[in-house]
Amino acid sequence: MPKEKLRILIAAGGTGGHVFPAIAIADEIRKLNPNAEFLFVGTKGKIEARVVPLRGYTLANIWISGFHRNLRMQNLLFPVKVVVSFVQSFFLMRKFQPNVVIGTGGYVCGPVLLIASMLGVPTIVHESNSFPGMTTRMLSTRATRIFTAFDTTMRWLKQKDNVEFVGTPTRDVLGTISQEQGNRFFNLDPSKKTVLIFGGSLGATSINQAVREMIHELTSAGIQLIWQTGKLDPILVDEIKTKKGTWVGIFIDKMEYAYAAADVVVCRAGATTLSELTRLGKAAILVPYPHAAADHQTFNARSLIDAGAAIMITDRNVKAMLKDALISLLSDDKKRQKMSEACRKLGKPNAGSEIAHRILDLAK
Repeated sequence: MPKEKLRILIAAGGTGGHVFPAIAIADEIRKLNPNAEFLFVGTKGKIEARVVPLRGYTLANIWISGFHRNLRMQNLLFPVKVVVSFVQSFFLMRKFQPNVVIGTGGYVCGPVLLIASMLGVPTIVHESNSFPGMTTRMLSTRATRIFTAFDTTMRWLKQKDNVEFVGTPTRDVLGTISQEQGNRFFNLDPSKKTVLIFGGSLGATSINQAVREMIHELTSAGIQLIWQTGKLDPILVDEIKTKKGTWVGIFIDKMEYAYAAADVVVCRAGATTLSELTRLGKAAILVPYPHAAADHQTFNARSLIDAGAAIMITDRNVKAMLKDALISLLSDDKKRQKMSEACRKLGKPNAGSEIAHRILDLAK
């Protein structure tokens, strides 16, 4: 692989499900070509503003946001933001002169990849969800290549010959930490079962409320918790952080340690989360986000449920059903082991490397 200095621009923002696959792709490309130069494009105040620089990459911001389906004052600014974001994207392209532009999701991808395609720069879209987002559908006829995480995604795209099923890239650090190291990192007792609970960077109110109501019963039964509440429920951190056998925080920076310590994971069904679960082979209880576009998290979860790799509880039933499902799964070692094996079979641990090779071929 030639080591010429390639310039790669990556648009990703809004959620960890968009940002972390982008970072994983950049990490893989950097392994293959250490001379590659990267520029990430995102928006202010979102997860990328903190995570991307933390991972050692440069971030530029453009002014864009989503259009809300219900009436909001912010919608009045949407046409102005679109025009401004196109102008900003154009000048970023002229200044950085990328060899290839990659989009992994979020409204920031729209103007960046459209301008890139108009300027004749090769463009790549990675779609993590089973049902492609509006931006992916919009770009599908213009993008040079589209990589998908699910083989069923193609049915929703107008153009088929530029689409390839490769999986979602995950960070190589996942799976390198032992359970002993994970327990030590969170100061937990290795002789007890541990549950990892999270709902993304913002959190999941329904899951948080359910866990809040049953936390005393769980800890009294000797069950330990690693609980990421998210930004929307920061009050829970001060309320519960002193409870023995429980780690609680707004965000987990070292997620590899949390996964390593966990016997069972309770989470949403975002595509990146499912890719991490299948890479590690973690038994999970999935609570799909009910307001996701086209209910795509339920579609995502079905791939694990049908394979016997996870349990699914609907958001409206999480309070009533989560405690019993969790205790039952933790008390059945054989069932957890079977779920873990089925989960690992679905994993695509080499997705990042495969995508990186294809991107470098295209960039040349």
